[in-house]
Amino acid sequence: MSYRGFMSRQDFYDIKNAAAEFYRLNGVPREIERALNELFTDKPEDVHGYLANYFTNLCAPPRISRLKGKEVYDARGQLSIEAEVLCIVCNKEKSMSSAAISSHFGSKEASVDWKVKSQERADHVMMAAQWLNEPLNNMLKGQNPCDQSAVDHILSTFFMAHYLEENNKKKEVSASPREPEVVLRSPLPAQTKDKKSADKGKKSNNTEKPFPPSEPPEPVLPGSSAIGSLSLAVAKTGATIQGLPLYKYIAAQKNGQPPMQFHIPVSLVTLLSCGKTSPGKLSLLEEVILIPKTGQRVKQIITMTLQLQKEMMRIINTSTKAGVTQVVLCNNGAPAMTYERPEQPLDLITEACTNLGLALGAEIHLAVNCAAPELMDFSKGKYEVATGVLKSPDELVDMYQTLISKYPAVVALIDPFRREDIDQWEKLSNVIGDSCSLLSDITYNSKAPPLPGVRGHILKHINETTVSDLICITSEHQGSVLMGTTCSEPCSDDSLSDIAVGLGLHYVKLGGLSGAERMTKYNRLISIEEELAQQGILVSEEKHSPPLFTEKPREQSTAG
Repeated sequence: MSYRGFMSRQDFYDIKNAAAEFYRLNGVPREIERALNELFTDKPEDVHGYLANYFTNLCAPPRISRLKGKEVYDARGQLSIEAEVLCIVCNKEKSMSSAAISSHFGSKEASVDWKVKSQERADHVMMAAQWLNEPLNNMLKGQNPCDQSAVDHILSTFFMAHYLEENNKKKEVSASPREPEVVLRSPLPAQTKDKKSADKGKKSNNTEKPFPPSEPPEPVLPGSSAIGSLSLAVAKTGATIQGLPLYKYIAAQKNGQPPMQFHIPVSLVTLLSCGKTSPGKLSLLEEVILIPKTGQRVKQIITMTLQLQKEMMRIINTSTKAGVTQVVLCNNGAPAMTYERPEQPLDLITEACTNLGLALGAEIHLAVNCAAPELMDFSKGKYEVATGVLKSPDELVDMYQTLISKYPAVVALIDPFRREDIDQWEKLSNVIGDSCSLLSDITYNSKAPPLPGVRGHILKHINETTVSDLICITSEHQGSVLMGTTCSEPCSDDSLSDIAVGLGLHYVKLGGLSGAERMTKYNRLISIEEELAQQGILVSEEKHSPPLFTEKPREQSTAG
């Protein structure tokens, strides 16, 4: 029996009219007629596929339906957070993208108990997962994933509210009344008292400038990595919906629309490491970084770097010189050497370049990441540049000046001092002139006052940094920022390469040439370069030759 037999004639006509009105109000007859006309005109081989594509383009724009926060492991086997974005697409829920970014939790000091650090990381990741699965999930439900600035505003507002709440809790704890402590002290002998008085008198005659105390580290709010990971996942979702590669989507977010031409940032590759965690006594050269000549393709840079590293290893294996006893692979993907003096690794690179016919100082230059803030011995007020070798800030200025004079191919120093040693930043800038650029890491404090003499900045995508934050920071520090990686990168996320290209940066530092977490980023950079070349929109940035960032940054841009 037909459906019509269950109802009266009047009911049937009422439903029929209601259906016709529903179709009319939603433009169904008009779109079906148009689809059929275009189908007949084009006569495609796959008729139903053609119709499916036609009506898919008419679908309601996707909206965020759900978020997932998942605990994953990074390249060093440490817990991290991954954010997944799901949207309603064609009336069905679909997983659109996921993202994980680098995380930094707590102290870098090796003396901190690893169990304490592991538990702290676990607590941070657990809080991040909780934020994603509960409050952020509710706040972003129904949001347009293509409105990056609106989503990032929600995320930043949410983070700031929790940040202020945490600060208020700490203030309440510190302001709470405590029982006064009674400390019993033994009376000092007369001799000791006299000696202390004499010592005090001697100190008062000392005119040496007081050692500036260290600035308190920026606290890392538990759960903060959820913000940066989710922002990136939303950006990837928006790019997918709009049918754009991530780098073009980010460029459109920054410039209002994708530019007509793109350039590939010059890859700064970590050649070797003689830092604090390397097996030798030398600690000052956390990274020695190769700066290739501009205009080279990424593949050429990688090939040249690998050849140079192989020649360096050959020299080490056949050398009888003292001081070279061990080579291990460092967390940054570069070989870590056993050296005692900073001249030794630079001599090794010089010899390897000579053997390969590479003109050091012409075809390639070098940058040194000193990571000096990690070398400060606060009890002595000096930097421990090598085991048992201590240098005052002023002595370190002289050391850098001597090193750059002897090795003019070194055209950039990254973090040669702590931020607090302002006088030494200025002194070093004055003595090295325009031959070498000073760079500082602004990852943890992008709004800090500008340091004298600094011409470039290192920026890493970590914790609560959103895509909109990256756009804002790189716009404020226009032409003086390079993106860098951390030692705990996500295993398979290559988004950093897209971000660097999309932001229009001149340089990107992806680390050494080992480890999947770094090589995926290099491979992605190669893919973007090839894609742009095929489209005829790849241009070369010939004007940006070493030293890095020759123009002084605008002071008003860097002031926070």
